[in-house]
Amino acid sequence: MNGYMGKLLRVDLSGGRIWEEPLNEEYARLFVGGSGLAARYLLDMVGPETDPLGPENPLILMTGPLVGTAMPSAGRLSVCALSPLTRIWGESNTGGFVGPELRFAGYDGIIVTGRADRPVWLSIVEGEARLHDAADLWGLDSYATQERVRELLGEPKARVLCIGPAGERGVKMAAVMNDHGRAAGRTGMGAVMGSKNLKAVALRGTAQVPLADPEGFKATVREVNAAAAEDMAAEALRLAGTASYVDMALMFGDLPIRNWRLGEWEEASNLSGVLLTDQYLNRQMACYRCPIACGRETRAPRYGLEKVDGPEYETIGALGSMLMIADLEAVIYAGHLCNVYGMDTISVGCTIALACELAERGILTPADTGGLELRFGDAETVHRLISMMARREGFGDVLAEGSAALAERFGVPDRAVVVNRLEVPMHDPRAFVGMAVTYALSPRGACHMEGDMYGVDTGQGPAVELGILPGDRLEMTEEKGRIAARNQAWRNLYNAMILCQFQNPGVERVLAALNGATGWGWAPEDLLEAGKRIVTLKRVLNMRRGVTRADDRLPAPLLEPLEAGGAAGVVPDLEVLLAGAYAEYGWDPQTGAPTEAALAAAGLSGLG
Repeated sequence: MNGYMGKLLRVDLSGGRIWEEPLNEEYARLFVGGSGLAARYLLDMVGPETDPLGPENPLILMTGPLVGTAMPSAGRLSVCALSPLTRIWGESNTGGFVGPELRFAGYDGIIVTGRADRPVWLSIVEGEARLHDAADLWGLDSYATQERVRELLGEPKARVLCIGPAGERGVKMAAVMNDHGRAAGRTGMGAVMGSKNLKAVALRGTAQVPLADPEGFKATVREVNAAAAEDMAAEALRLAGTASYVDMALMFGDLPIRNWRLGEWEEASNLSGVLLTDQYLNRQMACYRCPIACGRETRAPRYGLEKVDGPEYETIGALGSMLMIADLEAVIYAGHLCNVYGMDTISVGCTIALACELAERGILTPADTGGLELRFGDAETVHRLISMMARREGFGDVLAEGSAALAERFGVPDRAVVVNRLEVPMHDPRAFVGMAVTYALSPRGACHMEGDMYGVDTGQGPAVELGILPGDRLEMTEEKGRIAARNQAWRNLYNAMILCQFQNPGVERVLAALNGATGWGWAPEDLLEAGKRIVTLKRVLNMRRGVTRADDRLPAPLLEPLEAGGAAGVVPDLEVLLAGAYAEYGWDPQTGAPTEAALAAAGLSGLG
């Protein structure tokens, strides 16, 4: 199988068994890799009643055919399972070097089932896998765990995925951490890992990915690198990281402020990527073979920290503007705490912001919080709450369940800014209405990684050959819904190959890379069909878990017009947009279910 190592590692923690199995070639050809291939395996292994924190929920680490090759920005890994936060399909995507290292260690993916009777960690070195006792690692933070595992393995260059204290305690937004502060952050994959008593996975190897056309692949890589050097969007990311988007987001009304209730805030300019670069940047950080290097190593001297990973745009929004904190150094420290404990900064910030709103409305009182006074703009209390959440201490135990559970607990479920119980990331669908489709139909709940219409409509990464065309960001038509659906399919394919979404070399070069790796001989239209197939697969999985047409919605706060800013007065016409998206996917507009024709096209006949 060109483009693949051709095998998976299976680990049964309940029985302490480890074995190899051949990669299912039919599944790989249909669903490519990454989250697409992981979803196909998961569909065979779970049912409507499977407990996301039970031993029967598989934790799947999956690479794709471009991972670990010379293709720029293809150094990613998908971490997938049923989500304990949303109880539906859960996927997260991390950069760094762990994805390539899993391939070098000899495998396309790992499927972990069962639950160890005591804490363990897994090592895979040159194709040899072993389980180790992790009693001395349990309780360590994510940074200390990575360092200690490398020491125990005697491999200073090993790449390590691990959980911190939040994952050990089943915090619903716990992340899987790697490469210092990189994170598979969303949907609580760290809690799944913790529920299995699996503290870490260490990887090291020297195997090479077999390519169908090595010379053609090299030529494509040269073209992609040349294109990246001239890409203005890539240059902005290179200079100021993803935080470079803060000022543009403010202009468009895309940056959420005060828990999505304000359209503009003058002090938000204090959170800009330019300021981050000028005052706090140590150096740029790149993932495996990445020419962009959007990662940041910063510092927070006021908090005694000379090296901090990040923050990225999502962290700045979630722990900054959402909470009305304009102190960039305090935001850097808040993001660092999330990394240390192993938690998703988006869900953490959104949940604390909701708590602040409920306190402001008098719904939440100090009697509910153990005496804590919650208010917007209070960075010190936010830092304290992050630690309490990670340890499930006091009111932190309530926040650790996420926004939807918090709103339900206090009788205001409609105030949670979630879709399918996953907190909405830092892009407002009132600013780019195509994001309304992205959020409503995202397989994992609200997610900007399932379709970046804010990027398409600002001219960053459109795919014209696939009908993904930039246009009016506020256009509310069925055609806009179709474009959003096509973009969602395209990004689901990205998450299967797996390619970083900041790398946009164009459809023809992506196609050449995929064909050069696999030898499949695909045409451009095959790319879009593969993406739709993956989205439809995840839809089938979610509908088995109870998702219905009624869940294709936006939360009430995002249907309330803002009074000021670049998105003032806008409310997405979701039904019109969804009509176009359903038509594009071939889903029944009344039930939201894939039609038999759509299932047949996806290779899923009989599974609807």
